[in-house]
Amino acid sequence: MVASRTRFKRQESWRLKRVKENWRRPRGVTSRMRKEKKGWPALVKAGRGSAASTRGRHPRGLIERLVRNEADLEGLNPKVHIIRLSAQLGERRRIVLVERAKSLNIHIANPGKEETRPVGEEPKETETSATEKSPGPQTGERAEVEIQRAPRLKPRKSLTRRMPRAEPEGTKKNRRGSCRRRSIQNLD
Repeated sequence: MVASRTRFKRQESWRLKRVKENWRRPRGVTSRMRKEKKGWPALVKAGRGSAASTRGRHPRGLIERLVRNEADLEGLNPKVHIIRLSAQLGERRRIVLVERAKSLNIHIANPGKEETRPVGEEPKETETSATEKSPGPQTGERAEVEIQRAPRLKPRKSLTRRMPRAEPEGTKKNRRGSCRRRSIQNLD
């Protein structure tokens, strides 16, 4: 088994939502974390890494191998290796590889659902009809009741419209299109 490692957290990440847990070195002058006070999270330092013999291994202590086809399963020792099925595999090939790995007693890190259905069989339908059976009010028998769903409405637009502002007489918008106004001088 691989020993659990220290999870180094960024200072104040537990207090502020905007500060993520990704490690950043504390640099504050009065930072208690930088000063390594008791009760504050540990700093990243040499000597805090995992043992060289278990570094990069699966938490079970086994060596992980990526499997894309049946040829990748050959030569693996069940006591030493654990396999991870490639994400690019389809359902049909995945089922074949899972069965082959089980026959070789090799651990699978990502087996998927245990209840794999046979290829070509459609998934079971659950309540696809729009009717629901419920007991009748007078008799103990079940009667079919249709469920009516309201049509989806579009969001309503605002009922109030913006009315254009009335321009006072004797004013005109500036030619530059800004809000400045200049008065029209009557040259009579």
